[in-house]
Amino acid sequence: MSAGKKKRFGIISALAEEQEGLIQAMHHPVRHVHGMREYTVGTLWNVDAVVVLSRIGKVAAAMTAAMLVEKFGVTHILFTGVAGSADAAVRVGDVVIAEALVQHDMDASPLFPRFQIPLMGLANLPSDLALSSHLAGAARTFLEAMSGPAVHRGLIGSGDQFMHDGMRLAALKNALPDLLAVEMEGAAVAQVCFELGIPFAVIRTISDDANEHAATDFMHFVKTVASRYAFGIVEQFCRDWVGSQEAAEEPVLISMPGPGVDTN
Repeated sequence: MSAGKKKRFGIISALAEEQEGLIQAMHHPVRHVHGMREYTVGTLWNVDAVVVLSRIGKVAAAMTAAMLVEKFGVTHILFTGVAGSADAAVRVGDVVIAEALVQHDMDASPLFPRFQIPLMGLANLPSDLALSSHLAGAARTFLEAMSGPAVHRGLIGSGDQFMHDGMRLAALKNALPDLLAVEMEGAAVAQVCFELGIPFAVIRTISDDANEHAATDFMHFVKTVASRYAFGIVEQFCRDWVGSQEAAEEPVLISMPGPGVDTN
């Protein structure tokens, strides 16, 4: 990506509840329909952005991410949504920022090691460190007023299956001990961004424990909490991002000594 290129953020969610209010908050929104999706272009808190619902699953998310880059010219991508916990320390209501993502249902063994993306030589795809750090800071700021929710950073797993089986989750955790959360889109977006050279970050609010109660807990959480978290964190991120960019562009004033002044 060219250093001088104007920055435009693509903001993706799988469900409408996960980005409720963002389009309404946009200045000068313009809707484009392409590939059975609505892409809304506008400004969010002084950030040039394109907001879109990918729908559920890895293929849907990958297609959406590719369109954001190739058709709408986004330079950065954020994925915001909910996930199931895959670690005892990660509780419902907590937020997980991906440091890396893995397709937990990828298995081309014995031709390639389990979880490794064939012909790429990678299993874990790293997110953009700077972008993820900005997002983590925004999440912490947003959650400061609440008692309890924590921000975690680490490995998120994606697969084309809604995880609602404690035994299956335990087996996956045994294979991926660093796994913090499971969902259905993030690693696909990560692969698209990795191959296209696009900085990206993934944030997930924990909606359930990925066990036998997951479906009920998920639907309740999505309807009552998810949109509030997504809206608040994205707003804080945009405001922080604009502030950091303005600070980076401020000229450095250097005081030079006048004629005849001895600086030794």
